[in-house]
Amino acid sequence: MQEVVPELVEDWRAGRAAGLATVVRTMKSAPRPVGASLLRRADGAAVGSVSGGCVEGAVYELAAEVVETGVPVLRRYGVSDDEAFEAGLTCGGILDVFVEPVDRTRYPELEGVADDIAAGRAVGTVTVIRHPDPRQVGRRLVVRHGSAEGSLGAAEVDRLVAADARGLLAAGLNTTLEYGPGWERQGEGIEVYVASYAPAPRMLVFGAIDFAAATARQGKLLGFHVTVCDARPVFATRARFPDADELVVEWPSRYLAREIDEGRVDDRTVVCVLTHDPKFDVPVLMEAFRMPAGCFLGAMGSRRTHEDRLRRLREAGAAETDFARLHSPPRPLSRSPPRSSRLSATAPP
Repeated sequence: MQEVVPELVEDWRAGRAAGLATVVRTMKSAPRPVGASLLRRADGAAVGSVSGGCVEGAVYELAAEVVETGVPVLRRYGVSDDEAFEAGLTCGGILDVFVEPVDRTRYPELEGVADDIAAGRAVGTVTVIRHPDPRQVGRRLVVRHGSAEGSLGAAEVDRLVAADARGLLAAGLNTTLEYGPGWERQGEGIEVYVASYAPAPRMLVFGAIDFAAATARQGKLLGFHVTVCDARPVFATRARFPDADELVVEWPSRYLAREIDEGRVDDRTVVCVLTHDPKFDVPVLMEAFRMPAGCFLGAMGSRRTHEDRLRRLREAGAAETDFARLHSPPRPLSRSPPRSSRLSATAPP
C-alpha cells in the first residue's frame, strides 16, 4: 500500500471511497511482490500496479465493483484462469489479490498509519482476508511496537495476532498468516494479511575514513539507511561520502547517545566503529553497549589495536559480557607447523 498512500489518503480525507487492491500471496514467477498495490481512486484514476500490466484491467474493474457493493474480495489470478490469461498473465505466476473499499468508516485508522509511514515510524496493519464468516472479512488491526488500534473481533485474538504481527514488523516483512477457526496457530480456515511499514534498517558508521566510504557504499547496496558521523568537518563531506544518506558532524558518542535515548536505534541497527582512534572509539563503544541486544556492533582495528581497545574499555567500566557483543578481529589462531617440518618429523631416519 505504501506506494499509493498519498492518493489514498487524499480521497479518505475528502470523504470519498476508493478501491484498494493488494497482492497478499504470490506463487511461481509472479511479476510483483507481496505488498504491491493498485488503487482505483474515487475519480476513476488508477495508481500503482499489482502485476506490471498483466491483470491490471481485471483488478481495476473489480476495485470499482467492491466500492459499489462495499464487499471486499479475495481473488486468485493465474495462468490457468481464463480471465487472467485473457488479461495477459502468461508468465506462469499466480497472484492472490485482496480488493477492498477504503473510506473513513471502513478504515478510520488510515490517517494515523499514513502519518507513521511519513515520519519513518514502524507500523503494521493486519487485515482479515478470509474467514468462515464473510462479515469478518475486512476487519483490521493496526499494530505498533507498544500499542494496537482497531480489532479483529475479540481482545484475546487481538493480543495473539498482534504478537505475531510485531515479529513480522521487526523484520520488515509482508506476508499472509493462517489460523484455525478458533484463531489457533497452525490451523486453517482464517487468513490475515500482515503489512509491515518499517523504515529501512540503519547503518551508523563512525569515522570518516576511506574504509568508511566503502562501508557506506556496501550498506546502501544492502538496503540500509546509512549515516556517517565524525567530529571533524574537513573529513565528513559529501564529496567523500556520496553514497551516505546522512552526514553528521558531531562527537560520535554524543550523537549515538541521543539516537539511543530518543528511540531511533532498534534491533535492526548496525553500528560500525571505524575511527581507529581511542579518544573516539572508547566513548562511542561505551554508548553502543546500551543498544538493544539484536544490534550488530563492529569495530575496526588490528589485533594489537583491539587488545588495547579492550583494556581501555575495561578501564572505562565495560563488563566482560559487553565484549561478547563486539565484533572485531579475532585472536591469533594456532598455526600448524610448516609442511616441510611435518615431513621431516615423520620421515624415517
